[in-house]
Amino acid sequence: MSFSKTLGVTLSAVLLSSAAFAGDMAMMVQDSYARAASPTAKAGAAFMQITNHTETDDRLIEVRSDAAKRVELHTHKDMGDGVMKMMQVEGGFEVDAGETLALKRGGYHVMFMGLTGPFEQGEMLDVTLVFENAGELEVQIPVDNERKADHGAMNHGDMDKDGAHKDQ
Repeated sequence: MSFSKTLGVTLSAVLLSSAAFAGDMAMMVQDSYARAASPTAKAGAAFMQITNHTETDDRLIEVRSDAAKRVELHTHKDMGDGVMKMMQVEGGFEVDAGETLALKRGGYHVMFMGLTGPFEQGEMLDVTLVFENAGELEVQIPVDNERKADHGAMNHGDMDKDGAHKDQ
C-alpha cells in the first residue's frame, strides 16, 4: 500500500472512529474497526468500545448494515476440549450506566454474515446500532484488516456455519 493511501486510511480511522454519539450523547462509540479474514470471506466482524454516559443501564439490542445479508450480536463460548463456538446473543449486550462495554475479538462482537462485498482495507462500513433506551446510532466503521488483536484473536474465516472451528 502506498504511503498516501496508508496515511489516508490512518487519518480516516482516527477521525471517524474517534467518537459517535446517540441519545443526546448518552452513548459514545470509540475505537471501532471491522475486518474479514480474506477478500473472499463470507463473514466479517466489527469491534468497538461503547460508553454509556447516563445514569441508566441500557442494552445494545440490534445492529443493521447493508454490508451483509445478516448482522448479529455474537460472543464466543468455550465448548470444552479447546473448542470455542461462536453464537448469537439473544437480547443483546448490557451497557451499564457510566460504564464502557468492549466489543473485541474473542468476546462480544458484531458479526456480518453473507457479505454483500469484500471488506476492503480503508473502506468505511455504514452501521446502525440500536439501543433499547438511547435509540439508534449511525456510525461509520473503518475496515482495518491489518489491525492486530489485543486479546483472544480468532479467525472468523475458519468458522463453520455453527460457529465452531472447521478443523475441530
